[in-house]
Amino acid sequence: MKHSCIFNVLFSLLFALGATAADRPNILLILSDDHSFPHLGAYSNVNCIENNITPNLDALAKEGMLLNRAYTPSPQCAPSRASIFAGRSPIGIAATRFAQPARSGTVFFTDLLRKSGYWVGLDGRHQHLDGRGNDLDHVSDALIQLGMRGEAFESRFDHFVQKASTKRDAVWTVDEKIEAALDKVDEGRPFFLYFGFNQPHRKWGEDHDNIDPSKLILPDDWPDLPEVRLDYARYLAEVRDLDSGMGLVEHVLEKRGLKENTIIIFMGDNGEALLRGKGTVLDRGTHVPLIVRWPGKVKAGTSSNSLISGIDLAATILEIAGVEKDPGMNGQSFLNLLLDKTHTPRDYVFAERGWHFGPITRMDGFDLSRSVMNQKYLLIYNSIPERSYSPVDMSKNPVWLRMQALHDAGELSDIHAQLYFQNPRPIFELYDLDEDPFQLSNLAGQSSVTEIEKTLRIEMDKWMIREGDYLPLPSHAHQLMR
Repeated sequence: MKHSCIFNVLFSLLFALGATAADRPNILLILSDDHSFPHLGAYSNVNCIENNITPNLDALAKEGMLLNRAYTPSPQCAPSRASIFAGRSPIGIAATRFAQPARSGTVFFTDLLRKSGYWVGLDGRHQHLDGRGNDLDHVSDALIQLGMRGEAFESRFDHFVQKASTKRDAVWTVDEKIEAALDKVDEGRPFFLYFGFNQPHRKWGEDHDNIDPSKLILPDDWPDLPEVRLDYARYLAEVRDLDSGMGLVEHVLEKRGLKENTIIIFMGDNGEALLRGKGTVLDRGTHVPLIVRWPGKVKAGTSSNSLISGIDLAATILEIAGVEKDPGMNGQSFLNLLLDKTHTPRDYVFAERGWHFGPITRMDGFDLSRSVMNQKYLLIYNSIPERSYSPVDMSKNPVWLRMQALHDAGELSDIHAQLYFQNPRPIFELYDLDEDPFQLSNLAGQSSVTEIEKTLRIEMDKWMIREGDYLPLPSHAHQLMR
């Protein structure tokens, strides 16, 4: 690590104000890509346990806190990641269109960390904070002129890697990338490092790493087909590769003596690219793993069912560092929860879906949906219900082609025909997550849930107003249906 006279002056000022090195731990934020809950052994997932898929992540959970109800603000990587760094919804930062960076002038928590004396770096999988990276020339030029890409943007970080290799074998060089980034940190300076894994994002390898597809337990909303089983086995093989990469990260921290004063926050960026996952605001699209380890601070082997949103990471990280959050950030810190202190949990988490890279005539390319969830119920608002379902990143996959063929031949089960081929889709969907964890039975419009449906619809109205959403409010849409 190199020496910095400027940092020494700043560090002396921090000590003068009462801060100590122990008060300002290193922070390592790690995001997996397209990784839904419950795909960790720590979440008692039978497939992961029986195939020993995630031993390193399970060990991390045993040394920290496992968050059972964590949700990303969007089922798409680019809006979700921008939202995490900005501490507010993709709508609020004008980033709902896939890979559109947060609007010019948006403050990231990394800006505030760096201003307070932290070294700040980004590495690994493309964080999408400056967009796609392969835009048309005139689009890139416009972003550069606005300071949303290019030198002006990259100068906000001490270390900036826009996009590391996405090849499957790149996971075996994770330790080299982490080592190279940490070599740039000034001596004695606390660091924040974001590292993004490509796994388990498609495209996957052809093999499935000795995972027997025939023995996997499938969720009830997937048809039991050989193509589905093989695809799922390949997905789990990618999760295993991700876990191996986490083992390399741990090795670097131990080798450098950084484990005791480095917080690891591990989270999925959005749901898995499997059926009814990525690209939907169903539970599988936004429900992700979240683990926090902070030696000596977060009690080992603990867990929580409190609702957590991805926008809460910014406020939490800043409070850990003793830094005030920006007034525009509306996520709420869950530091007290981590420290086993009095914590006021969220009542609701929200999510949005906008354009994803793909066709504008199908849901996998273009859909406008919103969701609100409390501890028990999930309400979904589909503002363009005539969009046919098509799974993101797998519309030409053998799984989907086989399902389409079975449906066309009238050979798909009634429940799966309804879940995947109903058109138009309902404008409102309401699910009891306790009784119906795979969202098979839409309760919207039933007299038994009138009050909870109204309550959630009103909460969605208020959230959309606060965020400046451009869609018709769900309550207005409901009135027009009557």
